[in-house]
Amino acid sequence: SCILCEDTRHSQRLLKKLEIASPLLSCHEHNEAGRIQQALDDVAEGKVVSLISDAGTPAICDPGFRLVRAFRAAGQKVIPIPGPCAAIAALSASGLPTDQFRFIGFLPPKSAARLRNFEALKEVQETLIFYESTHRILKFINDLRTVVGDDRIVCVARELTKMHETMHTGRLAEVEDAVQKGSQKGEFVVLIAREGYSLK
Repeated sequence: SCILCEDTRHSQRLLKKLEIASPLLSCHEHNEAGRIQQALDDVAEGKVVSLISDAGTPAICDPGFRLVRAFRAAGQKVIPIPGPCAAIAALSASGLPTDQFRFIGFLPPKSAARLRNFEALKEVQETLIFYESTHRILKFINDLRTVVGDDRIVCVARELTKMHETMHTGRLAEVEDAVQKGSQKGEFVVLIAREGYSLK
């Protein structure tokens, strides 16, 4: 058997603690396509191939989609094992509506494209879930305020399930202030409630 992972050095630390000695192969956005045939060949020989990500769930804004698609197309069995997913973890603890939600993931890095996306989504009735990077979180929030104003209820979660986890839920203007005063290092999830939603 073998384990495909984003970063072998990162995964090795976890597997060592769990006393798992299976060989590791890197599988990330730059080499995923090249790993597919090798993984299919391994399974055809009776080996078990596993896929893990550095954080979160494989194929959800992490490598794995192309691999899973190829396995499905080849008629191979794919077994999911529940684990941490930042989008769902943030939604469950945000205080925003959970009955209907839409996962968007990362928006384009340019402000003009972000603004167009926010305009297209501002009247959606579901809770919207985005991922954002440490380098763009303040620009993301500023562009969002430009489109939806100060009073939209949002949640900004950082470093979920990790040592420096923070979550801020409330009016966008207040949450922006809290994010500016805190650390902007790490991985962010931003949730946006439908227009008119109140925490009270």
